[in-house]
Amino acid sequence: MTRAIISTPAAPAAIGTYSQAVRSGNTVYLSGQIGLDPKTMQMVDGIDNQIVRVFDNMKAVAEAAGTSLDNALKINIYLTDLANFTKVSDVMARYVAEPYPARAVVGVKELPRGALVEADAVLLVE
Repeated sequence: MTRAIISTPAAPAAIGTYSQAVRSGNTVYLSGQIGLDPKTMQMVDGIDNQIVRVFDNMKAVAEAAGTSLDNALKINIYLTDLANFTKVSDVMARYVAEPYPARAVVGVKELPRGALVEADAVLLVE
């Protein structure tokens, strides 16, 4: 099986040794997205804005791969404060249609660049 690297300027450029996403067959693996504005590469302020920015970034990469977040098979979300669980669920419902994908929400001590939330996903390309 071959793999194709997915990249779009509509999401933050990779800031390490990784790609925004990799497609293999009809599956796309999105790298973790944090609340960076793709134009400025600066973190947006506050948990609410970061959650929206994370989903905007994932949406942009999904679209660049020829799919959408509605085709998510699995989403992993990492929070530095699990008290924000409901906020993430509320925002996710605006980006992902039912039936919802499998999901994990994990509390972590810290995230890159002081982010409060990070998410990655596995998507189907139909």
